[in-house]
Amino acid sequence: MNPIHPAHAKKLLNSNKAAVFRYYPFTLIMNRVVENIVTYPITLKIDPGSKVTGIALVNNRDEVIWGMELHHRGLAINDCLETRKGVRRGRRTRHTRYRQARFLNRKRPDGRLNAPSLRHRVLTVETWVKRLCKFAPITAIVQELVRFDLQQLENPEISGIEYQQGELQGYEVREYLLNKWERKCAYCGAENVPLQVEHIKPKAKGGTNRISNLCLACQKCNQKKETQDIEKFLAKKPEVIKTILAQAKRPLKDAAAVNSTRWGLLNTLKKLELPVTTGSGGKTKFNRTRLQLPKSHWIDAACVGIVEKLQVLTSKVLEVKATGHGCRRFCRIDKYGFPCTLPKQTFNHVSTGDFVKVLITKDRKNVPSGIYTGRVKTPTGKGCEVVINGFRIGFSNMTNVKTIHRNDGFSYT
Repeated sequence: MNPIHPAHAKKLLNSNKAAVFRYYPFTLIMNRVVENIVTYPITLKIDPGSKVTGIALVNNRDEVIWGMELHHRGLAINDCLETRKGVRRGRRTRHTRYRQARFLNRKRPDGRLNAPSLRHRVLTVETWVKRLCKFAPITAIVQELVRFDLQQLENPEISGIEYQQGELQGYEVREYLLNKWERKCAYCGAENVPLQVEHIKPKAKGGTNRISNLCLACQKCNQKKETQDIEKFLAKKPEVIKTILAQAKRPLKDAAAVNSTRWGLLNTLKKLELPVTTGSGGKTKFNRTRLQLPKSHWIDAACVGIVEKLQVLTSKVLEVKATGHGCRRFCRIDKYGFPCTLPKQTFNHVSTGDFVKVLITKDRKNVPSGIYTGRVKTPTGKGCEVVINGFRIGFSNMTNVKTIHRNDGFSYT
C-alpha cells in the first residue's frame, strides 16, 4: 500500500486497524484484508558513496516522502582482513601443524568485485533496495552512476556543442577539479576562499580546455599569473611546479574506485526486473543548487537524474549503520592466534544486538525508573544486559524485557 503520514499511522494503531510489522523502517500491517487497493508509483533514488549511501523515495508528484542514509563498514572489513592475514601468516611461520596457503590456486569468476570491502557496498545496498521494494510500491530506480562524466570532460564534442557550452558542463568540470585539487589553490595552497578555474598552460600560448590542463587558483594568484607560463610564474618554487605538473596528470583514484563499485551496483539492480536509469554527480549537484536544497546524502539521492521540481515533505531521516552479524570465530584469540576465551554461547530468548523495550520499576544508578528502548549488549542464561543512555543495565529475567526488533546486522537512529 501507499506510504502514509505519521499522524495517519497513529490513528490506525490507536483504532486497532493496523499493527506494527517492523520497526526499522517503521512498517504497518493491516488487521483486515483491504480490497481494491489503489497505489501511486514511487521512484527509488540512490546516491552511492564510499562511506555513506543516500536513499530517497519520491512519489509521482515530485515529493520526497522518505529518506535514509546508509553508513558502510568498508574500513572495518579491511581491518578484520588485515588481522586475519597476520594471524594466519604467524601460524604458518611457526612451523606448527597448519594447512598450506591456498590463495594461489583459486580462480575468481569474471566480472566479480574481488575486494570484500567493495563487494560489501553493493550487497548492502541491494539488501535495502529489496526491503524497500517489499514494503512500498516502487516502480522505478534511479542511480547516480558516476561522480563525473569523464568521457564528456575529455571529449566535450561527444554529444555536441550544446552540452559543452551549457551550465551542466561547468558543474561537471568544477566538481571534478574541486575533488582533484582538494579544494585548495594549486599555487599558494589557500583554503576556504573562492577558487577559480585556471589554465596551467595559458590559452594565449596554445593551452587547451582539456581537464589535464586545468587547475584551481585563488583570485590573487589567477590575476598575478595572467598569461605567464607556469615555469616563469613559479620560477622560485621548482618543487611546487613539479607537484602541480604531476597532480595535473594524476587521475582521481578515489572517484575511479567508487565508479567501479557503482557499475557493479548497476548490474545488480538490473536483475530486480525494474526500470533502472542513471545520472552523473555533476548533474546531481546542478539540480540541488538550482532548487536551493541543503547538502546531505539523502537530498543528493532525491536530486539524482532528471529533476524539474522537488518538494521535501519529511525531515526525519533514518540513519542506518552496517555493523555486521558478529565475528564467525568460535572464540576470541590473542595476538599470537591462540584462543583466550570460552566458545560463544547462543540463547533463544534474546541475542546480542537485538532492540528491546524495557521497564525499569525502581531507580537504578545513572538510570531512573521508566520505559526505555535499547540494544542487548550481553545475553545471559535467563536475562540480558541492555545498554541504556550509555550504561549497562542487567536484567535477571525477561519479565520486563520485550524484543521489538531482531538484530539484522544494522544499527538504527
